[in-house]
Amino acid sequence: QVQLVESGGGLVQAGGSLRLSCTASGLTLSAYAMGWFRQAPGKEREFVAGITWSSMTTSYANSVKGRFTISRDNAKNTLYLQMNTLKPDDTAVYSCAKSGRSRILLWSSENDYDVWGQGTQVTVSS
Repeated sequence: QVQLVESGGGLVQAGGSLRLSCTASGLTLSAYAMGWFRQAPGKEREFVAGITWSSMTTSYANSVKGRFTISRDNAKNTLYLQMNTLKPDDTAVYSCAKSGRSRILLWSSENDYDVWGQGTQVTVSS
């Protein structure tokens, strides 16, 4: 059974940091490009960050560039999102996803992803 499970969310004060993890089972993470998305209450899901299979290339939404870092450890079958200098606007459910398209390219549309985790809540207080 293919599954992605996120962890590491929680409540943090503005300016703080969190590190999210996404552990894969039933699939070999190195075969895929991966991404993080988030959805705030009342808003559509939005792209946060993406990474190619080799970690050679990454991409970020403008709203998180310079504060968030996406990384992966293929040996551990795990994807990460380091989030620094958090803001109240970062409050959302964060989900990792596996791309069903080329692993050597970056993908920012949710339509490019075919397996999703259940999400982890991140709440940033002011």
